[in-house]
Amino acid sequence: MARNDQLIRQHKLLQILERTRFGYTLNELRDALIDELGLSSLHTRTLRRDIEALQEAGLDISSGELDRGRVWKLGESAKASYQINATATELLALSVGRDLLNPLRGTFIGEGITSFWNRVQEAVPSTVWQHYEKIRQVLFVSGTVTKSYEDQRGVLKTIERAILQHRWCSISYFSPQRGVDDRKVSPRAILFHNASLYVVAELDDAPQETRHWKLDRIKSVVALDEYFESVVDDVQEQLGGGLSAFASSESKQYEIILSERAAMWVEEEPWHPQQIVTREDNGQYRLVVQANHDLEIIPKILAFGEHAELLRPDSSRAFLRETVKSMRALYED
Repeated sequence: MARNDQLIRQHKLLQILERTRFGYTLNELRDALIDELGLSSLHTRTLRRDIEALQEAGLDISSGELDRGRVWKLGESAKASYQINATATELLALSVGRDLLNPLRGTFIGEGITSFWNRVQEAVPSTVWQHYEKIRQVLFVSGTVTKSYEDQRGVLKTIERAILQHRWCSISYFSPQRGVDDRKVSPRAILFHNASLYVVAELDDAPQETRHWKLDRIKSVVALDEYFESVVDDVQEQLGGGLSAFASSESKQYEIILSERAAMWVEEEPWHPQQIVTREDNGQYRLVVQANHDLEIIPKILAFGEHAELLRPDSSRAFLRETVKSMRALYED
């Protein structure tokens, strides 16, 4: 079993134990895990090993005998470890983080943030809260999209289970080019990019090509009784080559000449963590950056107008040249 599966199961086990004062039997814990994770089966021996692993990690999980049998619950020290002590500065940082993650409303992450914030609000002293509210009046967050995934809650839950169980899914997906059609995909991860969620998955007829499916465009999903092999991929490394949610098996290197003004903007708001900007002898600047797709780069260059020139790759330069010609035809009058 993949290490990631164990961690997810153990984390869910902790969440279930947090909800009870009197404890659960192994069978009750097993049934709750099967229901909440969508598992087909789970042996109590596996559950015992998960409890032992959490105890070895220092979590206070105790057991005792009741009329209905032996039960497991969180001990007093485990409960105490969840007591919240926050300063006004920490409240400020947390509230700004809440605003930045507004697009995740309707997901389990959004629900967790709201639940945690409510508990913080109840736990901190009134004097600290009053000081936080004063500071918050002079610090605002702008630019985050107001969005909710409430309507996609069922779709997201099914995909999360399919990722955990390594199950193929049939999705009804809308695209501007093809309309709505059915695709068979193997979901590997969920990506949050620019206020939107994407499903990182492979098509059944292109197993070596990872693609990103925008959650907003998935109209329905069915988890199939077919399983794909669990491959431990470094999704973060796979995504690191691009600027956006475009997926590609291999990124390309782009070279762009920038004016001094454009170079300043690129350094203030970087396109990529590994971009390189160097000054040329003629006072211009050269930007070298990796991307997965021309459409990650070309709109940014067009936004700079005469302050940016794409040099390489040659095919991308040719595509940009044709784009500029078409745009010029629109404005010739």
